[in-house]
Parts: sequence; structure tokens; C-alpha cells
Amino acid sequence: MNIFGKILDKLGFDKPKEEEAPKEKPQMSSAEDAAERAERLERIKANYAARSSKEISVVDVEAKLDKMAAENPEELNWKVSIVDLLKLLDLDSSYEARKELAIELGCPAEKMEDSAEMNTWLHKTVLEKLAENGGNIPMELLD
Repeated sequence: MNIFGKILDKLGFDKPKEEEAPKEKPQMSSAEDAAERAERLERIKANYAARSSKEISVVDVEAKLDKMAAENPEELNWKVSIVDLLKLLDLDSSYEARKELAIELGCPAEKMEDSAEMNTWLHKTVLEKLAENGGNIPMELLD
């Protein structure tokens, strides 16, 4: 199981459809990444609008992670840190694991060269992918 699949599993998501399951993607340029991110946010907004108009299975990611954080002896802030998010889910948060996840999700090469930029990109992308798969993520964390 890929790393993102493990994240979905830990949060109680149904298995994503094959075409939605992240596979190792070729690295993109920052411009291609920005265009893909804009398209992804539009899909997320449309999904959120559809949820309010009909019954759609939603995983309340925010509530689950907040509960896990409250029960964890470490002070972890999953809303801003990919490391804390992975730790809350009891997944490997090492640089090597984060780099592997970034490659899996198609992080632009220039962001991979700087661990802080990679982590920021990775955190935002993971939250967006969770929302795409039916996760209830606050919009302020996605913009």
C-alpha cells in the first residue's frame, strides 16, 4: 500500500477508486503544479457544494485528527505540519518517508530541493487529496 493509501486507511476512508488512488506521478514544474492545484480546488469546492445538497459519505477528518491530537501526549499541530499529521496517524514522518510521499503525489522538482518548501507543498497537497476523497477539511486549510 502506498503512503497516501495508508493515510486514507488510518482516517477510515473507503478505498479510493483506482483512478483516484495516487500513483507515483512524474514531477511537474511549479506552473503545472499551480494549474493542477487550481483545478483540484475547484473540484473540492464543487464536491462541498454537492455534499450540502444531498447525502454524500463524508469523513470528518478535522474531528478525527483533533480528537487524536487531544489524546496524544505530544503537542502536535496537524493543521500546519505534515510531520505532526503523519505522527498523529502513527506513520513514518522521517525525511525519507516524506520525500517518498512527495514523489508519490508529484511534487515539483524545485520544491523537492528544499525540505521546508517540500513539507509545505506536501501538507497542502495531502489535505487537498483528503478533501477530494470525501474528507471534511476546512476551506481555510485548502486555500
